[in-house]
Amino acid sequence: MLNKYSRTLTQNETQPAAQAMLYGIGLTDEDLMKAQVGIASMGYDGNTCNMHLNELAEEVKKHIWDEGLVGLIFHTIGVSDGMANGTDGMRYSLVSREIIADSIETVCEAQYYDSLIAVPGCDKNMPASIMAMARLNRPSIMVYGGTIGAGHYAGKELNIVSAFEALGEKISGQISPEDFKGIIKNACPGPGACGGMYTANTMASAIEAMGMSLPYSASNPADSQEKRDELLQAAKSVKVLMEKDIKPLDIISKKSLENALAIITALGGSTNAVIHLIAIAKTAGISLGLEDFQKMSNKVPLIGDLKPSGKYLMKDLHRIGGVPLVLKYLMGKGLIHGECMTVTGNSLAENLAEIPELDFESQDLIHPIEKPLKKEGHIQILKGNLATKGSVAKITGKEGERFEGPARVFDGEKQLIEGIESGRVKKGDVIVIRYVGPKGGPGMPEMLKPTSAIIGAGLGKEVALITDGRFSGGTHGFVVGHICPEAHEGGNLALLKDGDVIKIDAINNIIEVDLPDDELEARRDEWKEPELKAKRGTLFKYARNVKNASEGCVTDEA
Repeated sequence: MLNKYSRTLTQNETQPAAQAMLYGIGLTDEDLMKAQVGIASMGYDGNTCNMHLNELAEEVKKHIWDEGLVGLIFHTIGVSDGMANGTDGMRYSLVSREIIADSIETVCEAQYYDSLIAVPGCDKNMPASIMAMARLNRPSIMVYGGTIGAGHYAGKELNIVSAFEALGEKISGQISPEDFKGIIKNACPGPGACGGMYTANTMASAIEAMGMSLPYSASNPADSQEKRDELLQAAKSVKVLMEKDIKPLDIISKKSLENALAIITALGGSTNAVIHLIAIAKTAGISLGLEDFQKMSNKVPLIGDLKPSGKYLMKDLHRIGGVPLVLKYLMGKGLIHGECMTVTGNSLAENLAEIPELDFESQDLIHPIEKPLKKEGHIQILKGNLATKGSVAKITGKEGERFEGPARVFDGEKQLIEGIESGRVKKGDVIVIRYVGPKGGPGMPEMLKPTSAIIGAGLGKEVALITDGRFSGGTHGFVVGHICPEAHEGGNLALLKDGDVIKIDAINNIIEVDLPDDELEARRDEWKEPELKAKRGTLFKYARNVKNASEGCVTDEA
């Protein structure tokens, strides 16, 4: 019985109004006997990541009907991180994850859909889709909208971070106004999510490794025939899941989450994956914490030479064989649990059985584990008197692994941009951006505009940056985020002053300010918790309910 949920409306004589509406949308008596698949599109016209998703959803719908099922599209929101970064709009980005998960759950529960296919594009769309699937626990598949192609200008290959870093280059006089405009106009050539191993491609890779999307979904480009072929396969696969009654909580497990951690560690994925995977685990009732990320970084080296710190884009990984090629290599090294179930109805090992072996002679994007780009993973969990509940550093090795310097304190990212322009930021500084955490932001905005400006101004190897906010997957440099407790909740970040000596040690995993406890306590006595910046609406509700970054910034946990 595939229509175990929809029959509540379609087969119940006491629901005549529901049936009348279904006839009204064009369904027949035969259609009302079929199972219904909700197709959740995060498509909208306003950004390149999502501009094509409604078209993909329509194509999925056609294939669903061809499989003898009823496909019905509904829509939910998206927020463009690339566009919102550096503005107050960025406060809504992480919040949108909760809104998307809530809205998908709401529609599927209220409409009694038997299964779900989600079609996400930008960063928060994907973890939100998986969180909703875990809540519903009905046969479900995520179809990633795919990565964007590379832009080109003046003989250089571009991506979205090129546009951000061009600002710092313009401020420092390294490029002309004409070249600044040329980069901006050519960085995003068409549909698809930001092209490096930024958050969208990180989460797509993690979710494919987790088994909740089809093989190659993460690396198939947005405008490729392979992505169109995936839409047909998704329709066929969701029917198999319904027939076998394979549900998300049969797929999402501690082992499948460890597979997700392994792939993002190997490929140099975004630190945003930390809060998103913890949130997915919490939703699925599985224990996953910062210590699991550190254990994985101790075990899996960085082997993917991908932007932002490396050379290549996701389209290049697609060219050499995609995410399955890397998964098979890691499985051969004993770093992937091959027995985990996937949305194909087969185990991960079965999916990878026919995948060719990774060839290190014909490509240099993926390095051998014996000769990695960095012998440990790039995600390092730091603790100390500045982060008693933890913080997340992104250390690829190119930035160095230790940094010590005087604090240069900014209560928000806008002040930092002014500090760069005015020359207040000096070589050797540890830049502090605070009051931008989950409550203090509110919404824990990303600090891509400041870090890109730092890189563009030529200070990327000369300063460190620490914050209770987040970093974009496009961020590189010596950065530490997710500092917990955040400044708004009285974390020691709130007590810092210009000139305080801060020590960051990514080898011994320590972040601390060189101040005695009695000095910190004296400063705490003078500190007052600020009022919430939001007084009403979405941000106010979020700030009142959100858990800290080390708990995944979830809002629905008691």
